[in-house]
Amino acid sequence: MSANQGARTRRRLSTEERREQLLAVGARLFSESPYDEVWIEQVAEIAGVSRGLLYHYFPTKRDFFLAVVERESERMLRMTAAVPGVPARDQLTASLDTFLEYVDTHAHGFRAFHRADAAGDQAVRRVYQRALGAQERQILAALAADPELGPVARELPDLKLAVRGWLAFTTAVCLEWLRGSDLTREQVRDLCARALLGVLVP
Repeated sequence: MSANQGARTRRRLSTEERREQLLAVGARLFSESPYDEVWIEQVAEIAGVSRGLLYHYFPTKRDFFLAVVERESERMLRMTAAVPGVPARDQLTASLDTFLEYVDTHAHGFRAFHRADAAGDQAVRRVYQRALGAQERQILAALAADPELGPVARELPDLKLAVRGWLAFTTAVCLEWLRGSDLTREQVRDLCARALLGVLVP
């Protein structure tokens, strides 16, 4: 078969597949460089598409970065969603295992997501803060529904602040782990789990 025939028979990406490809490239670039140093033309070149096609999906760089951040936020929320009826202690361990698998497998996306907090663009920061708020509410709801930890959680006036601090702690630990920490994934999981449970169980 000739090269031209091969090109004709190569399957074209669907709209959703193309969008996902572009966001994956964007996650890598934004994880490696500050927002202001990433050029939208780089994304098009790496993905092998025209700039016009890229701008069809994402009219501006801000739109593109917001889509990268939202993609990673939605993925993290899906992976760590609470399971009704399962004790919070067990869910915490299972969710951290799943989360750390995501951090390890999608390191570029994880780094890109957290770079949003340092972006000077207020629209980008708002999306990032909304994403953190969704994670916070998800954790608080799981704790409140737990028969063992729920009553303790309801007695803590500063629980929301503690959960927010725990998310910042977990993020810092994961970023350090990605930089080459000697800790194993299990050690990172146990460290993060103890940090949250220590707030609830003196």
